[in-house]
Amino acid sequence: MADNMKFDLVSPERSLVSGEVSSVQIPGADGDLTAMQGHAALITTLRPGLLSISGPAGDDSYVVSGGFAEINADGVTVLAERALHQKEMTQDLYNDWVAEAKAAHANAAGDAVDGAAKLLADMVAMGGHIGLDPNQANL
Repeated sequence: MADNMKFDLVSPERSLVSGEVSSVQIPGADGDLTAMQGHAALITTLRPGLLSISGPAGDDSYVVSGGFAEINADGVTVLAERALHQKEMTQDLYNDWVAEAKAAHANAAGDAVDGAAKLLADMVAMGGHIGLDPNQANL
């Protein structure tokens, strides 16, 4: 179909999606963006969030913890640090991800403190967005 584009979502563990989509909503580090056929070429880093796709097979969502997205004339490729289908994300897995972000924040020094605080805040916000309890202490 002319309005579709190629999409790939991969993590170090596996390829999660490879196929045709009409749009991809990406949690970019500088803000959310939607890529569709004809989008300008772009590379962005990802923040923890929900990556959503729409296409001939319907709509679907994936939880990502970070990584990169490349948009070009061929489509969109997302290389995620970690990625799971939204239905695979459990409260226990989410608690582990938040605990790792809290540990990174606690161990950060110098210029890395702000980045670690943003990572933790984004992780907590992602959980709230998908209906999981961050069990957060005061940040």
